[in-house]
Amino acid sequence: MSYNFITASEAASLIKDGDTIGLSGFTPAGTPKAITAELAKIAEEKHARGEQFKINVLTGASTGDSCDGILSRANAINFRAPYTTNSDFRKACNDGFIRYSDIHLSQVAQRIRSGFLGKVRVAILEACELTDDGKIYLTAGVGISPTIARLADFIIIELNAAHNKNSLIGMHDIYELERPPHRRPIMIEKPSDRIGVPYIKVDPAKIAGVVEVNIPDEARGFHEPDPITDKIGQNVADFLVSNLRSGIIPSTFLPLQSGVGNIANAVLSALGKNPEVPAFEMYTEVIQNSVIDLIKQGRIKYGSTCSLSVTNDCLQDVYDNIDFFADKLVMRPSEISNCPEVVRRLGVISMNTAIEADIYGNVNSTHICGTKMMNGIGGSGDFTRSAYISIFSCPSTAKGGCISSIVPMVSHQDHSEHSVNVIITEQGVADLRGKSPMDRAKTIIENCAHPEYKELLWDYLKISNKGQTSHSLSAALGMHQTFIECGDMHKTNWSDFKR
Repeated sequence: MSYNFITASEAASLIKDGDTIGLSGFTPAGTPKAITAELAKIAEEKHARGEQFKINVLTGASTGDSCDGILSRANAINFRAPYTTNSDFRKACNDGFIRYSDIHLSQVAQRIRSGFLGKVRVAILEACELTDDGKIYLTAGVGISPTIARLADFIIIELNAAHNKNSLIGMHDIYELERPPHRRPIMIEKPSDRIGVPYIKVDPAKIAGVVEVNIPDEARGFHEPDPITDKIGQNVADFLVSNLRSGIIPSTFLPLQSGVGNIANAVLSALGKNPEVPAFEMYTEVIQNSVIDLIKQGRIKYGSTCSLSVTNDCLQDVYDNIDFFADKLVMRPSEISNCPEVVRRLGVISMNTAIEADIYGNVNSTHICGTKMMNGIGGSGDFTRSAYISIFSCPSTAKGGCISSIVPMVSHQDHSEHSVNVIITEQGVADLRGKSPMDRAKTIIENCAHPEYKELLWDYLKISNKGQTSHSLSAALGMHQTFIECGDMHKTNWSDFKR
């Protein structure tokens, strides 16, 4: 079939006010970049004429500035799900200009199939190759692509020459789950198992247009490691090694899931350097530069992921050495990469970051002071609840020490004490397994809190109403309230709060 090659502007003109669009990709990796920029121009032009133009956006995870950023600045988003990291989107969301639904990433495709998120009119997919019979080969991220391609009224392809099709073809394992009650078992018994095909297959007539582009992924860089992140990484590695020595972790080790960011890189670096840790596998949602480096060193044997969220130099290195990497990497849809059933069966060890944790082991990973959305829950819940061992880490303080990351009660709860096994800061490790609430409180304060806040947290326990989980309901968020009023949690005075 001969496809209709059009410009990004012509493609954007096919999208109407009120439409729901679904995008390929997962993080900035594999997300469309040209058409969304043109949609922002349409919104600005229509708004200048006093006309309405807003769309609903469904993605696999976060995108880059050419989607979330530029559409937010153009006031072009009515509703958005499930996850984002863009600062302009964050501001618009917290100011009430965007309706945002924070969803576990493994659940997004099923919610679309079930109709919970409305009708997807347009799917925009970034591809490295498109065949005459309707085979779409994706680029560096998958996300919800198979589901939106099947359910959308029509599809637009961004055929991106920035990605090497000769390297990418064959790297994906595309498989879509059936709707209950007809769902079959997911036959993944180890991270390297493949259960699908390397492409998305659609009716060629459904492809309304193809936009040729040459735009690299909007890869995020990371800060250089610092003493705090290095210490957190070492504490996590030491904890895992102690569990390996004791036999809690088998001698062959277990697959790891790691979140995104500097702490995740520090943890993986520390594990890679430890001679007691055997070469291991990853069953995760995102692969960063550190994983690619450890694969090259032979310290990671295999990486199963939803996206290669790496810098462009690192991605080019993978493309240039695909003969080496071809049997060591696979990219899957997010409902497979994040599937809780697979995570539990494989015995995945999850390692994610927290904004704050309370003295009983509840974790807030999304909101600042309980009200301001930061990034969303992402896939951390998918892995945490089903992990063999679930670990959360963070620095013990923030804002130059004015905020304690260990608090009496989290201001927003994403992960409950029932799912969180271990909390780690640069101060130390709190192993919460098999402990009562009061045992957890003592362990977390003693091992994870910054020394400047320990006495304040011990004093909180003294004024708390005793029970299975002791709290003073009037003072539980007192450290947060003090920060809002004074800018420094150190100034908390428990006598200011009624008991």
